[in-house]
Amino acid sequence: MEIAKSKLVKNKKGIIISFCSVLVIYLGISIYFTNHFYFSTKINSIDVSGKTVEAVGEEIKAYTLKLEEREAVNEEIKAEDIGLKYASEDKIQALKDSQNPFGWVASIFNKDENNVSDMVTYDKELLKKYVDKLSCLDSSKIIEPQNPKLEYTDNGYKIIDEVSGNKIKKDILDANVVNAILTGETTINLESINCYETPKYTVSSQEVVDAKNNLDKYTASKITYTFGEKTESLDGSTIHNWLNVDENMGIIFDEKKIEDYVDTLGSKYNTVGNTRDFKTSSGTTVKVSGGTYGWLINSEEEVQALITSIKEGQTITKEPIYSQKGITRNANEIGSTYVEINMSNQHLSFYKNGSLIVEGSVVTGNVSNGTSTPTGTYYIEYVEKNATLKGEGYSVPVSYWMPFNNGIGIHDATWRSSFGGSIYKSSGSHGCVNAPYSLANTIFNNIDAGTPVVCFY
Repeated sequence: MEIAKSKLVKNKKGIIISFCSVLVIYLGISIYFTNHFYFSTKINSIDVSGKTVEAVGEEIKAYTLKLEEREAVNEEIKAEDIGLKYASEDKIQALKDSQNPFGWVASIFNKDENNVSDMVTYDKELLKKYVDKLSCLDSSKIIEPQNPKLEYTDNGYKIIDEVSGNKIKKDILDANVVNAILTGETTINLESINCYETPKYTVSSQEVVDAKNNLDKYTASKITYTFGEKTESLDGSTIHNWLNVDENMGIIFDEKKIEDYVDTLGSKYNTVGNTRDFKTSSGTTVKVSGGTYGWLINSEEEVQALITSIKEGQTITKEPIYSQKGITRNANEIGSTYVEINMSNQHLSFYKNGSLIVEGSVVTGNVSNGTSTPTGTYYIEYVEKNATLKGEGYSVPVSYWMPFNNGIGIHDATWRSSFGGSIYKSSGSHGCVNAPYSLANTIFNNIDAGTPVVCFY
């Protein structure tokens, strides 16, 4: 029994000693937390565990926010750069006073209660100025993001990679910097917060692939223009210069360049007003310039037709669309059916398929009053029976009207008793070719619209 009592006494003493030791430790730590913050205490996410109020004031002065940028570039914003400080020492002291020194054990299990925010202030103007001066916002160093480009080669188009660039979304940067400062974050990775402007498309975007396929289709077109025995070939080596890709990967046809191309064809193959070597009925050859007869490409319609052919990727041989056509592309283009008006001799000859149908004397425009019949090669615009010719000071009915130069044409002139000679010099027409009734009748009954009319002296 004595032994048992002795053991019990010893155990009680041990418990008392242990309790006293724990109590001493607890009281010692409690005394420590009289002047120090709880463990796991954070102010705006800055760890101030075990620090005094005075030490906390110095802690924020060491705050640095690191910005991790592309190309392994880092920049920093320091507390001193923006006047960062705690709101007031009184608030810090009040926070410390709210922590009961004897409640430190419970604080270990309630860490969230030890994390407070809205305890810092900064100079907004200083921050704005500092951010605006960051290297990542230097306009001289900014590389704009670019969509993939499509480059023409002999083997079709190839896609050139997009350019990511380094242009910052400043509103996102500003918001994240302010948030980091207020919450005590020390690092911002600009890539992870989607702070960079990005190209709208990448090389794998379907829109880019579709654009490439369409460009390949368009430049695969092969168009051969025929001009009589002459030809002009058009293929991708020229077509690609007319194609542009917009910001939405849509293909734009440069109609001005296409028009220039069609106009170039016109400068080579349009023949209206050209000087022609013409063999007269007398066997001499004269040069005849001017007039409305000849080949004339309809530039506006041909541009649109060409765009359509290219969009369909056609391989075709064709004539361009003409506003008007000549009879032939051979020699002087007049062919073997034409009206010859020799104004020096006041003589008209009408040939059809190489045979002389009719000829005779005429009276052309009055030289003395400036209404001479213009020289040049024209064509019969239309034929009309029983027309009335009107002009300044006159209105004359005629049986046969065959205009070839706007208001100038061939017609019968029954009011005249004679034709030919030098009548035209002082008593000629207002510009028309006056013909005897029978001559006009024969021409009218054998001629078609479009027949060339050659006027010369």
